[in-house]
Amino acid sequence: MEVGKLVLVLSYLQYGYPLFFLYVIFLSVERTPQSHEVSTSSVKYLPGFGFLPFQLDTGYIGVGEGEQVQLFYYFVKSESDPETDPLILWITGGPGCSSLEGLTMEFGPLHFDDMEYNGDLPTLSLNNHSWTKVASIIFLDLPVKTGFSYATTEKANNTDNLQTGEHAYQFLRKWLANHSKFLQSPIYIGGDSYSGTTVPIVVQTISNGNDAKTNPMINLKGYILGNPMTINPDELNYRIPFAHGMGLLSDELYKVLLSNCRGEYQNIAPENSACSNSVQTFNKLCEGVNQEHILEPICDRVSLKRFRSVGWRTSHYAKLHNLKNSMVLPGVKCLEDWRKLSIHWANDDSVREALHVRKGTIQHWTRCRGDLSFTYNVKNVVPYHTNLSAKGYRSLIYSGDHDLTIPFISTEAWIRSLNYSVIDDWRKWIVNGQVAGYTKTYSNNLTFATVKGSGHVAPLWKPLECLTMLTKWISYKQL
Repeated sequence: MEVGKLVLVLSYLQYGYPLFFLYVIFLSVERTPQSHEVSTSSVKYLPGFGFLPFQLDTGYIGVGEGEQVQLFYYFVKSESDPETDPLILWITGGPGCSSLEGLTMEFGPLHFDDMEYNGDLPTLSLNNHSWTKVASIIFLDLPVKTGFSYATTEKANNTDNLQTGEHAYQFLRKWLANHSKFLQSPIYIGGDSYSGTTVPIVVQTISNGNDAKTNPMINLKGYILGNPMTINPDELNYRIPFAHGMGLLSDELYKVLLSNCRGEYQNIAPENSACSNSVQTFNKLCEGVNQEHILEPICDRVSLKRFRSVGWRTSHYAKLHNLKNSMVLPGVKCLEDWRKLSIHWANDDSVREALHVRKGTIQHWTRCRGDLSFTYNVKNVVPYHTNLSAKGYRSLIYSGDHDLTIPFISTEAWIRSLNYSVIDDWRKWIVNGQVAGYTKTYSNNLTFATVKGSGHVAPLWKPLECLTMLTKWISYKQL
């Protein structure tokens, strides 16, 4: 190891940083990506939409030993001022969920049309509230085996939290080296759900590389997290108080749960049968509730089984949906419908050809892979936030306030545990004269915001509000 890099590691030891920080540092200072050709292809036309009115590039970048991991990405240049607008590297949660979801279902420039599938190729329309109105965005399929990313050897399919951070860092360095006009752009790393764990690790790895003066230096400004999972051991304990506040369980049951479980609803001791029985009652009460957005319908379980066995070409499925969900928006009746549209679209040969997907690398595209060879070797990323904010990085943490999966009160709790002073206390933020949510600003450049009436993937349900939130934040303005 070079002397300068050794000094960097020893300085972290001196200040008492945990060993996992040191491991990340060793990765970032020792693994210097070789200069291989970066695959970049321009996409002018997409089946199901037509000719694109914005710039979309796709490609692969090899990372890891011998570049055995080939990471696939979608890049959309800012539709405003790409020379001065920020660059966001976005990693969808999971782990193992494709960034195509961000591109076509969350805040990207395209959305699948609200139509029930009839056997034809799903169609897409422009999203007028795309975040690409104010930023250039790289949607990255990470970790390996996610989306169209793949490994050239079976061994390279094995990964973990820390290696994922290193792979993202190598990817970004190579991408910037190949797109040098973005080297001076303010860069943010973003993600939602499980990427609440991934993103802080990525940011820490980049920061370590910058400290080691590894070229190219990355103009890192901060990170953005939506309804993030931190793997904080207490995180899931907040689902029950959230459900109580939302009227999903009675005062009586809540008092029983508090008495029997004493606020600890996870990993219940076998001998505590009273707590276990109370939690089972709670779980039964929540059956049939959409945990990603408690006000939204969920797909019928029978229909899901029928879809898996015979597909969607059945009038029974459509009729059942119309009967059960007639009060929601016309066309697509639940979130899973949009997600299934993406599966059919991404597995179409003409779509893959348009996206320049390498033939034979991914047999069947899956929105979220359930068969990753992934080791969860980071148990809690709250210490990462402490370190990163101390180094001056900005952070925007937002939560849809109707999400039972990662309730906003659990996010509030770990932010509160950082013991930052409050700069601007809890207040409403406004879009078009209406309350869009509530926000609180802390010292160390941390902003927390709720998105009123939204769920686990906040931009999906509140696109205008989320675009407004992002636009103000990246412009250093108050929400």
